[in-house]
Amino acid sequence: MDIYVTSKFIKAYKKLSKEIKKKAKEKELIFRENPFNPRLKTHPLTGKYKGYWAFSIDYSYRILLIYELVDYRLFTRNRKRFSEI
Repeated sequence: MDIYVTSKFIKAYKKLSKEIKKKAKEKELIFRENPFNPRLKTHPLTGKYKGYWAFSIDYSYRILLIYELVDYRLFTRNRKRFSEI
């Protein structure tokens, strides 16, 4: 599965503590294995973010995403691979 992130994500990610970054990387590995693993609490969003999905990093942080199925790959706009940050 390819995961791409926006420049906005990269900017916000860089500001996170080392502890939260470590948790995000761990959850990203789980997400790659199974995006709907119960540990992630993956769920669709509503209202302003209808069309987006999210999964939990911890009680205070979550990652928002858009599923875009193109040959079973996950894409977002302004792409950069998650592993590159």
